[in-house]
Amino acid sequence: MQSQSNLVLKPKDLKQLERIRHTCAHILAMAVQKLFSETKVTIGPVTETGFYYDFDRKEPFTPEDLNTIQTEMRRIIQANLPVICEGVEREEIKAEIEQLGEPYKLEILAKIPPEETITRYFIGTPDGGKWTDKKTQPEPSLINPVTTPPGEYWWDLCAGPHLNFTGEIHPDAFALESVAGAYWRGDETQPMLQRIYGTAWETPEQLQVYFQQKEEAQRRDHRKIGRELQLFSIEEDAGGGLVFWHPKGSMMRYVIEDYWRNSHLEAGYQLLYTPHVANLELWKTSGHFDFYRENMFDSMTVENQAYQLKPMNCPFHVLTYKYDLHSYREFPLRWAELGTVYRYERSGVLHGLMRVRGFTQDDAHIFCLPEQIAEEILGVLNLTEKILSDFGFTSYEVNLSTRPPKSVGTDAGWQLATEALIKALNTKNWEFVEDVGGGAFYGPKIDIKIRDAIGRLWQCSTIQVDFNLPERFNLEYIAPDGSRQQPIMIHRAIFGSLERFFGILIENYAGDFPLWLAPVQLRLLPVSDQQRDSTEVIAHSLKKAGFRVEIDRSGDRLGKQIRQAELDKIPVVAVVGKREVEQQTLSVRSRKAGEMGSLTLPELQQHLQTAIAQKIHL
Repeated sequence: MQSQSNLVLKPKDLKQLERIRHTCAHILAMAVQKLFSETKVTIGPVTETGFYYDFDRKEPFTPEDLNTIQTEMRRIIQANLPVICEGVEREEIKAEIEQLGEPYKLEILAKIPPEETITRYFIGTPDGGKWTDKKTQPEPSLINPVTTPPGEYWWDLCAGPHLNFTGEIHPDAFALESVAGAYWRGDETQPMLQRIYGTAWETPEQLQVYFQQKEEAQRRDHRKIGRELQLFSIEEDAGGGLVFWHPKGSMMRYVIEDYWRNSHLEAGYQLLYTPHVANLELWKTSGHFDFYRENMFDSMTVENQAYQLKPMNCPFHVLTYKYDLHSYREFPLRWAELGTVYRYERSGVLHGLMRVRGFTQDDAHIFCLPEQIAEEILGVLNLTEKILSDFGFTSYEVNLSTRPPKSVGTDAGWQLATEALIKALNTKNWEFVEDVGGGAFYGPKIDIKIRDAIGRLWQCSTIQVDFNLPERFNLEYIAPDGSRQQPIMIHRAIFGSLERFFGILIENYAGDFPLWLAPVQLRLLPVSDQQRDSTEVIAHSLKKAGFRVEIDRSGDRLGKQIRQAELDKIPVVAVVGKREVEQQTLSVRSRKAGEMGSLTLPELQQHLQTAIAQKIHL
């Protein structure tokens, strides 16, 4: 297996990589329409690892088709055709698209706001020559990617960015990967299209590293490991996107939740429990019904009133705050909840534990004074660092998102909150990338992505200042001068959701969890039936001491028991044979350290306690 550093892909120029991938998507569509002229084109965006393009075609693309398309793409790249941007008038381009018979492009054109400039990008030129003057405009009558000489030029409505020439792409640094079905606009009522996925990089070496990482990611797939270790399942009989936690997964969840509660209590938080459903009027007051309706399940009627499964915990914490009038002397109030929420996700986007319809957020809300924001944000960052580090994540990517053009709140409030976030990050000495205008309409935020064992980034922790809910719910506190003022509200989550974080943990450790997290910490292996009673006594003693222990009751020979423990990724096994019973010892083997020799029960317990306390493998 490659080392972590070899598996971390760090392109020199992310903007250049975006241009490469965007241009590759256009080259893909150009090649497809040359080879399969009846195909209709739709959209082809850049993804985190490459690009895709959606096509409307009656016949399904085969693996052989992908090979043929890739060969044609390589030819277009090596032809070093120019990539030309042209501004167009709406009515003129509409007429051209109608002439080509491209209904999806007409729909895309109709969605472009009237005030926006419309551009299209050409690959190649109508006469096969090299354009050097980008202001030159081809004759519209010649622009037909289906009937013109194959491979010479093609165009697509697009805002860019793109490369200047196809030859800027290394012909051995891209690959087509797969074909999947995708509804147009993600809407089940729309036609089913064929989506061709590809990947593209700056160099062939990066492409090879990507494939190594992809292979390693498949080995670590949490869905596969979850089945093998019997941690969880998604039962389609109950509905998609609903997680069933099996006994071993449930034990891990218990450990995670217990750790989370203790950490928050130590950090000065108080715990809340709130309902799973509320009157629909609450979601109208909070704004979720207007701004988040497409992600909410349909409401239900109870005694002629509409009720709604909660998609968020925030309004419930706000109502808890409103239960009593608070004084500035009580601040900060830190309230935390492991609250299960329900969100409607289309079946096509559901993905194991990473995208589900019911999940538990590790939600917390802080109500504080304006002058307390920076200190509270710093406290959240410290707690986040401690928790993520204890779970094995020590490398982060941090983003600060600031005020967007459309927002609520005052200029002074936004400035105060943003400066407080920056001050806290600077105090931590954390580097961060500023996403100007990328904040929510109700406040600036910090997003933290964690890097796993093979270099992938996962969005987890979020810290968000909110000017919206305090105003919508008319939250108040008694200020030092006796007046009533609006408190500052801070949303924050560290895991994001327990389900998704659990999936990330599985993939980070490939199911080989450190001792403190493992659902079974120790398995006792009796050599024969004569040692059963002694094994039961040992197990009872260890369980009473707080360890998670099980006995192999298969009756298999010792060698098979050991092999099965390896497959089940049990951190520690202890053999109980005739000699061990006579000497009152255990023959101990650590999954990481190998044979540890004969240990007395107190010695084994000491080893286990030390590893658990330090959150490491034995």
